[in-house]
Amino acid sequence: MKPKPPVKLKRLVIVGAGEFAQIAYEYFTYDSDYEVHAFSVERPFFTKSSLNALPVVPFEDLERSYSPQVFHVFVAVTQTQLNRVRMRLYRAAKAKGFSCANYISSHAFVWHNVDFGDNCFVFENNVLQPFVSVGNNVILWSGNHIGHRTVIQDDCFFSSHATVSGYCNIGARSFIGVNSTVADNIKIAPDNFIGAGAVITHDTMPGLIYRGNPALASKVSALKYFKVKEPVFT
Repeated sequence: MKPKPPVKLKRLVIVGAGEFAQIAYEYFTYDSDYEVHAFSVERPFFTKSSLNALPVVPFEDLERSYSPQVFHVFVAVTQTQLNRVRMRLYRAAKAKGFSCANYISSHAFVWHNVDFGDNCFVFENNVLQPFVSVGNNVILWSGNHIGHRTVIQDDCFFSSHATVSGYCNIGARSFIGVNSTVADNIKIAPDNFIGAGAVITHDTMPGLIYRGNPALASKVSALKYFKVKEPVFT
C-alpha cells in the first residue's frame, strides 16, 4: 500500500527559480504540509513568467500578490557569494512581514530537542543528535552528521556527508564542504570556507579557506574567493 500524501495545510512561495528552488519544490510538494503556489525572483533575474506550471512573480512586489498573513516563503538560494545572497533575500522577506518555512526531511534523524531557526532546509539522511542548535537560514544537504550540543550559527551551508563532532560551534555564513570532518569542541569562525575532505583539528580564524588533512588556511581569503566586498561580520 502506498503511503498517503501529506495533507496540505500551509501555503508557500519559493524565492528563487534555479536548481535549488526546483529541488525545494519537489521536497515541499511530496514531503511536507506546505502547498507551493508560486516562485519569486528579483526583477533583474526575471526571465520567465512560470515554472512548474506555477507563476513566477517579482520579489519586489511579492507581498502585494501574496499576503504575508496567508503565505509563508522559503528562500531557496545556495552558497552564492558565501551565503550573502540567501542572507539578503531572507532578511528582505522578513522585512516584508513573511514567516519563513522550514523543510525537515521525513528521512532525516532529528532528535526531539534539536532547536531550529527558520528558513532551514534539512535533506534526507542527515543526523542531528541531542541538544543541537541550528540558526536561521541554514542549509544541510544530504547525509551530514551533526554531533551532540553543536551550535550552527545563521546563514551556513553544508554540502553532503560532512561530519561535525560534539560540542562544536559553526560560525555564521560558513560553507562546510563535502566529506569534511570537524573534531570535538572545535570553533569554526564566521565566514569560513571548509574545503572538500578537509579535517579541522583546531579552531579557525574568520574569513579564511581551509583545505587538507590536517586542514591549513589558504593564502586567498574566503571573501575574495567568493567576491564578497564587505568586511568580515562578527
